[in-house]
Amino acid sequence: GSPIPHPQHLFDRFGLAMGTVDADPLAWVLSRNLHRRHLSESQRAMVAAKLATMTRGRPGENEQICRISSERAGELLNVSRRSIGAARAVRAEGVPELSAAVEAGDVSVSAAAALASLPLSEQAVIVARGKAEIIAAAKRYRDENTARKKALRAEKEARLGAKQRALPDRRYGVIYADPEWRFENWNNDTGNDRGPENHYPTSDLETICRRDVASIAADDSVLFLWVPMSMLPDGLTVMARWGFTYKTGWIWVKDKAGLGRWVRSLHEVLLLGTRGAPPCPAPGTQWQSVITAPLGRHSEKPENFHRLIEDYFPTLPKIELNARKARPGWDAWGFEAEGEG
Repeated sequence: GSPIPHPQHLFDRFGLAMGTVDADPLAWVLSRNLHRRHLSESQRAMVAAKLATMTRGRPGENEQICRISSERAGELLNVSRRSIGAARAVRAEGVPELSAAVEAGDVSVSAAAALASLPLSEQAVIVARGKAEIIAAAKRYRDENTARKKALRAEKEARLGAKQRALPDRRYGVIYADPEWRFENWNNDTGNDRGPENHYPTSDLETICRRDVASIAADDSVLFLWVPMSMLPDGLTVMARWGFTYKTGWIWVKDKAGLGRWVRSLHEVLLLGTRGAPPCPAPGTQWQSVITAPLGRHSEKPENFHRLIEDYFPTLPKIELNARKARPGWDAWGFEAEGEG
């Protein structure tokens, strides 16, 4: 910002009394006065942005006043770095009337920041029409920006899918795995009849880890990995050994509770890990993290999750490990998969 001799004008603008104090004037004034005004987060973000860009105003000096950084300004004003970033964009790129609208509490700093990238002449016309037009224009701009991001993401995913399908050796952009986890029964006399071994062969952790999944994974790929809650550390170990980095996951809430030592399990976890740089979903297209679906056969997973994966990655080559059955457009490998490879 432009050098100024003193921050008095800032406090005058927001109705704060400067007072007289021998200590750091900014920290003192903020602590003594902010609670007297019911400033919104957007208004506080504008104050913080000004604090973080003020200079002492002495010739030849470019030191921030009282050495206030963006992080410190955010702490003093109780606003996030994201809000301060939006406020700085409004101040740097917006017309003065746009900043004034935020400072007056008429519009949010995020709405103003959405408009700040528009040409100044276009901003001036929008602001001149008043608060309602600013809010409506910000929504239009965000919607257009979201649509562009969706289109760019779809194009990137399609290019990646075509590239992976063209490889001479089959590599997959999506690997969906439900390993044959081996549980330890707390009572072998009564537990084996209900355990997985009674329905399909199981493997110990090291056997699953040694599975050469990395050799079929494309350079930019995603792993969807089912793991029971009681074996969550094992799931993360397998993901890392297969060459993927954990990112997030979903919870499947079942309609019937199972057994367990500490709790009766009513949910299972689907972990998501990445290798390389597969495209994230476009903003607004992500599925919610909790999905409710009824139980099927032993260890069978709801079809909702196949649809989720297909929605996220419609063109990437896909394989399901330990598949119950073949699925159109997917390769399948597993104990029960028909036509398995």
